[in-house]
Amino acid sequence: MELKLVFQNARCVVVELTEAGKYYTEKEYKIYANGELKANHNHVISSLYDLKPDTDYEITVEYEGEDVAPLKVHTDSQYVTLNVRDFGAQGDGEHDDTNAIQAAIMACPKNSRILVPAGTYKIVSVFLKSDITLELAKGATLSAFTDRTKFPIFPGTIDTYDETDEYNLGTWEGNPLDTFSGIITAINAENITITGEGVIDGCADFDNWWFEPKIRKIAWRPRLVFISHCKNVVLQGITVKNSPSWTLHPYFSENLRFIDIKIQNPFNSHNTDGLDPESCNHVEVIGAYISVGDDCIALKSGKIYMAKKLGIPMQNMLIRNCCMRDGHGSVTVGSEIAAGVKNITIKDCQFIHTDRGLRVKTRRGRGERSILDQITFENIDMDQVMTPFVVNSFYFCDPDGRTDYVGSMEPYPVDDRTPSIKRLTFKNIEAKNCHVAAAYITGLPENKIECLTFENIHVTYAEDAKSGVAAMMTECKESCKAGIFALNAKKLVLKNVKVEGCEGEDIIAKNVDFIEK
Repeated sequence: MELKLVFQNARCVVVELTEAGKYYTEKEYKIYANGELKANHNHVISSLYDLKPDTDYEITVEYEGEDVAPLKVHTDSQYVTLNVRDFGAQGDGEHDDTNAIQAAIMACPKNSRILVPAGTYKIVSVFLKSDITLELAKGATLSAFTDRTKFPIFPGTIDTYDETDEYNLGTWEGNPLDTFSGIITAINAENITITGEGVIDGCADFDNWWFEPKIRKIAWRPRLVFISHCKNVVLQGITVKNSPSWTLHPYFSENLRFIDIKIQNPFNSHNTDGLDPESCNHVEVIGAYISVGDDCIALKSGKIYMAKKLGIPMQNMLIRNCCMRDGHGSVTVGSEIAAGVKNITIKDCQFIHTDRGLRVKTRRGRGERSILDQITFENIDMDQVMTPFVVNSFYFCDPDGRTDYVGSMEPYPVDDRTPSIKRLTFKNIEAKNCHVAAAYITGLPENKIECLTFENIHVTYAEDAKSGVAAMMTECKESCKAGIFALNAKKLVLKNVKVEGCEGEDIIAKNVDFIEK
């Protein structure tokens, strides 16, 4: 067991207690900074607040029966703090504080912070700039208005003067479409940190943003946090909830870190994915708790238009020590993945009561650039996950989703519309109380999945396991409780795989070229 530094700034340090569990530690422990008790914790990842800038600290823990060496940290320097109340923000839950907060942001010099103290601050869209730290103190809530007419609109595309290119601002489900600006928005900026124990509340409900969610009204619904074409962005500690649509949406951005955050939307809210990085590079998600009404984390790279225009995949992402629950999928790949997804690792996590653990959603028409490769799930615990592993190459999305071209199990010619799935690996996974299937894997008959590896997998079914639909595809009707079903793969590797309690066969493999056990 070891204490490691995850993140630091001028007033906060985030540490990790290694080998202590997955998201939750096996025992509660105490954590100190220079001898001062900061918290009683039961999380692997811990944030310590209210530190002083440019100061030496020794971080220590008391963990029953374990000798953990202290960690020495020197906090960052800081120039000034700009308190939004000094700029006219009232924080009374009624007054529109958007302009006051925006003024503080625009006035903030480098190496400084904007402080939002305790209170409820009503806002529309707040725009961030480079080289700032926005701190939401304990008891502070940025509470969004829900009147559509108050929000700026981001056009999907704007022609350049010489009409040879386009400037893309708005985006909706993988296409460049007019969208309301995010409640917190950063465009073409870098070196941004949003930190603290406060809350960003989108205030969405079924009377406003979630009412008739598939109908465009003025523009498409906003994100809670929209990060577009940015670099070096950190979200740490904060809670985000009640998002109008996708909660956190990084878009064509790089070097992003999401640390010890909480994402909370009602289980029945519409399209309220937790974190949807789209065509991003180098993304870390560490110690996050996500409970939402759709996919907890969904990896995207746009639909065919953006893939042909820019061809930027979603790549190099690490998700670890997170807890995901109540969503449709714990980690989803797709369905808007026309530019591909590669080099993704999910490890040391807990998935609780989600419909699926891994959920791959692709289909004919995503295109030849839609290559999914090197996606690894490792050291995961699941409980009450309906179907732990789903790979669906016949996902019936979009206006043509239920056509024969998308849904047919017969082979079609391989052309520039045909997606590919290469290497998917699942290792050291315990899934208990599942229901429909342990794994439901379907590749395309004309372009089989290259390699599926299952190693050290133990799946048990709930005593009251219910049948259901494992994947959203026209050929997947209500299924009985089955084990591992694999269709259309070149290679299936099964090492120390055990499925207990299913009514059907443990393993069903169809049109699989080679099975290694």
